[in-house]
Amino acid sequence: MTLDIEAYLQRIGYQGEKPPTLTTLQALQRLHLQAITFENLNPLLGLPVSLDRHALMDKLVHQRRGGYCFENNLLFLDVLTTLGFQARGITGRVYWNQPDDAWPARSHMLLLVTIDGEDYLSDVGFGGMTPTAPLKLHARHPQSTPLEPFRVDADQDHYSLWVQLGEQWRLLYRFDLMQQGAVDFEMANWYVACHPQSKFVNNLIAVRTGEDRRHTLLNDLYTVRFPDGSSEKHTLTSVAALWELLKGVFAINMAGIEREKLEKVLKEKSLFQQ
Repeated sequence: MTLDIEAYLQRIGYQGEKPPTLTTLQALQRLHLQAITFENLNPLLGLPVSLDRHALMDKLVHQRRGGYCFENNLLFLDVLTTLGFQARGITGRVYWNQPDDAWPARSHMLLLVTIDGEDYLSDVGFGGMTPTAPLKLHARHPQSTPLEPFRVDADQDHYSLWVQLGEQWRLLYRFDLMQQGAVDFEMANWYVACHPQSKFVNNLIAVRTGEDRRHTLLNDLYTVRFPDGSSEKHTLTSVAALWELLKGVFAINMAGIEREKLEKVLKEKSLFQQ
């Protein structure tokens, strides 16, 4: 079945022509991040996370839910190839809030997009620090985006993505260009969605990117982050406030989520102080 590209474009608010150009990619990436929230309600609640293209379209577009990296980036990959872009999925190891000498699993998916012979890193699924614009893979200088500056470094066998927060550069993830197939994404997705030690099984996470800020939620802590590295933090004091925040600021359609079940899981995992 052909992807319903018009439904997707309506979901993110894209209008106009859609040739496979850098300008189109920039607009799609920016609008996707503003419209489709990064969230992990399914793994937190023990619900399946399907990577089937029709399931992704149904959940993220028709149900107006969100998802994490594999869901967002696989849908985005489907959209890009449907529009005629040369693109494929690759994987990386997340170093955000980890020591540089750690060896985390390949738990992140991103995209490699080639336009007029130039390779770009495109990502709509890295949560609170997702680049809001495509980045040139082979440029070594800081690259501006609608929010923070980013930098791509190259080592002998991998690349590293960094973000500038204030005066500090922070390592986000390392990746290579190894060919990845559906089975690779399925295996990594199982780990992220089901492994007892996965942060997505043990925490409530939601991120929505705005024009000039990022809204992030970690359990009962709601944070608004600004490009200069500053932030505003708010501790939620009731599940009712959390529920309204998820529906409002994070624009998640909560119709398919059982409120009592969410409240029970938050209590069992000691994620919410009330």
